[in-house]
Amino acid sequence: MTLQLTAALVFAVALVAGVLAQIIGRHATVPGIIFLLGTGIAIGPDGLGIVQPRLLGAGLDSIIGFAVAVILFEGGMRLEIAQLRSKRRVIRRLVLVGAVFTTAGGALAARFLLGWEWKTAILFGTLVIVTGPTVISPLVRRIRLAPSIAVVLEAEGVFVDAVGATIAVVSLELAIGTPGDPIGHAVVGMLERIGVGAAIGAAGGLVLGLALRVPKLVPRGMENILALSASVAIYQLSQAVEPESGLSAAIAAGLVVGNLGVRRIDELAEFKEQLTTLLIGLLFVLLAADVRIADVAAIGPGALVVVGVLMLVVRPATVFVASAGTGMTWRDKLFVAWIGPRGIVAAAVATVFATALERHGIAGGTQLRALVFVVIATTVTVQGLSAGPIATLLGLSRAANTGYLFAGVNLISIHLAKRFAAAGHNVELIDTSDDRAHQAQSAGLKLIFGNALDARTLAKARIDTRSHAIALTGSESVNMLFAQRIAEVAQEPPRTFVAIDADSTGVSPDMVRGAGARVLFGRGVELDTWLVRFRHHRVHFVRVVYAGGDAAALAGLPDGVLPLFLERAGAPHLIDDRTELRAGDVVELATTADAALADVWQPLVGVRAA
Repeated sequence: MTLQLTAALVFAVALVAGVLAQIIGRHATVPGIIFLLGTGIAIGPDGLGIVQPRLLGAGLDSIIGFAVAVILFEGGMRLEIAQLRSKRRVIRRLVLVGAVFTTAGGALAARFLLGWEWKTAILFGTLVIVTGPTVISPLVRRIRLAPSIAVVLEAEGVFVDAVGATIAVVSLELAIGTPGDPIGHAVVGMLERIGVGAAIGAAGGLVLGLALRVPKLVPRGMENILALSASVAIYQLSQAVEPESGLSAAIAAGLVVGNLGVRRIDELAEFKEQLTTLLIGLLFVLLAADVRIADVAAIGPGALVVVGVLMLVVRPATVFVASAGTGMTWRDKLFVAWIGPRGIVAAAVATVFATALERHGIAGGTQLRALVFVVIATTVTVQGLSAGPIATLLGLSRAANTGYLFAGVNLISIHLAKRFAAAGHNVELIDTSDDRAHQAQSAGLKLIFGNALDARTLAKARIDTRSHAIALTGSESVNMLFAQRIAEVAQEPPRTFVAIDADSTGVSPDMVRGAGARVLFGRGVELDTWLVRFRHHRVHFVRVVYAGGDAAALAGLPDGVLPLFLERAGAPHLIDDRTELRAGDVVELATTADAALADVWQPLVGVRAA
């Protein structure tokens, strides 16, 4: 019995191999592309021979178009316009200056270090303009990069894909066209493609976003498949109206949908991210399998020298010129100058170029593709593995397991937040009310304006770096949902505390514990009543010293007493249902005016005003 390779089998094997390679990458905590490239070579014609991309024929181009549409749509969805505005100057410069410098630097390096003809060398320079969100975004999340730098790198990766790929396609048309084709006409055509694509994408994204915002227009559960089909349709429509404008259209559509505030955007983003991961794996395995080891070897060691020029000369020059006068610190500049890995768009366009040049009888297509893959493999490996240590060295990575995040601004959360901030902890609060936001800021506290249940708000709050998250809104159901949302979106959830109502029939202590959280204050309390008491200044604060000997001391507190926090060795700690007091602990309590604390709570040494 012999194995008969078919296009369907090649597709299926590449699909599952791409997923398995990325699973290995996750476990190894290194960029998954490293394993994807190796897997593609291992099961391709130079390895086991199971994956033969040429069996797909013209279908490979269709697969590339479908995958790129979804990948760039998802990349656009990730970008927040508010953040882009704050960094628009440096992002715009990085994209435009980078396009010029990389084209020139890559072309000169290929021409004089490898001896390539100018035509092929310039095509190589245009192909390596792109960096790509498929590499940058996972890298940024893995090393917990500071938000101010993360948004610059991610936005550059998304926008430079459209600009770089369009420039590359125009260059290819000039290379295979007639010698008399005017350069000016090509430049106008390039701008026209970007503009037409952006307009079609924005219009399509607006229609899709508005449809998703209208309640019950799209039945629940069908939002994801509608967005998927629409992103592909927008891409292909733009391609039909203006060839090679689909990249701009996909990005623009994703950007509009991601910033329209559509219903269940988190579910849509999660679905798109999973689909993107699947398609990235498929494409990299197929495209890596299509590169022959003999073609790479034929270039010689000069290929690595070319990559070194791109990494150590061209990229730093681009960043330092583009960032001049933008207010970026020297640490930010150094890090951005080091990070410029190439991704799936470079690989996809290089494959298209190799096929087009071969079809027109122009030599150099296979070498061009091979060199691009050397650039991808080297930049992803070297920069991907070194990004974390360099970010830490420059002080740009966010420290893990530090800081307190409060969901809900009220007088109780402000009281607690001020105490932990005074102890030197990084404390922030989340709320959507302008009045409550002003209240927090007037108390000298940092505020994140947004919905605490929104994954984007939690990402902005750097939930994956927090040591404690406290749900202290006036609604126990919202508090519970906050704890559940954190468990969903955080790779390593912080210690989470949930305030619940006394004698509640909605949220029980067992439900809180089942979500991996703790019951704040050690028990259910009358949330609304205590918030009213704080608002009308009908509480007294007292500090008591625990004498020891009663393990259930906190459980014996009367209803008119709220245990806020305890101090042990001078450091504040939240009180929850697992708290065990030690002799000498100082507990701060909020009491009602008529609470005779000394009479009803015996395990104390003394009472003094807070």
